[in-house]
Amino acid sequence: MIHFKSAREIELMHNAGKLLASTHREIAKLIKPGITTQEIDEFVEKFLAEHGATPEQKGFHGYPYATCASINDEICHGFPRKQPLKKGDIVTIDMVVNLRGGLADSAWTYAVGSISPQKQKLLDVTKECLYKGIEQAFVGNRLGDIGHAIQTYAEREGFSVVRDFTAHGIGPTLHEDPQITHYGEPGKGLKLKEGMVITIEPMINEGAWQSKMDMNGWTARTIDGKLSAQYEHTLAITKDGPIILTEQ
Repeated sequence: MIHFKSAREIELMHNAGKLLASTHREIAKLIKPGITTQEIDEFVEKFLAEHGATPEQKGFHGYPYATCASINDEICHGFPRKQPLKKGDIVTIDMVVNLRGGLADSAWTYAVGSISPQKQKLLDVTKECLYKGIEQAFVGNRLGDIGHAIQTYAEREGFSVVRDFTAHGIGPTLHEDPQITHYGEPGKGLKLKEGMVITIEPMINEGAWQSKMDMNGWTARTIDGKLSAQYEHTLAITKDGPIILTEQ
């Protein structure tokens, strides 16, 4: 079931999104060789509490952390850990903020120190995939238009699109209908309507698109050990076009 949002609900989610964007800006200052993703997770939980918010994903289906921290070949849902990040790593920090009942979801992939040109290309292409998807998020367009734009660009640049995980509606709970793939055919799928609030969150792989699951039952990684990156925004579908609620 799709929950259409009122202007007031979207405003609450936008407030959460602004705080989430601020959190990502603070994380960007912390990312450097030697820091641990556990330290980042602890920072996020404290920072949100100081601003009257909570990490919505903590406790979601038993997930134990405030953030997901996926390093190098991890696609998503990586557990924060005590292992220090190394120069040349890439790490995706994904989080959901609950501020006075408004939810916002965003992920960002960070370079740890200087990285190779190929790694930088993966990050650049993945971020561009996000915005190419957002460009298609207009009333009357279909979910396939979003997926097609992302898939076409990623594959043209020599990368692959993860198919095992999707974007989604959000609010009043974390994962809502519709489920949104990052590949597809134009003109196919559910039609976008005013009042929908969705995420777009392409996960783009350096090699094959397939994934495998770690023993913890949460963390997905690339099947061939090659790198993966992800960028995500939450956006509201309005008659005037998409509004990015988690804009940095």
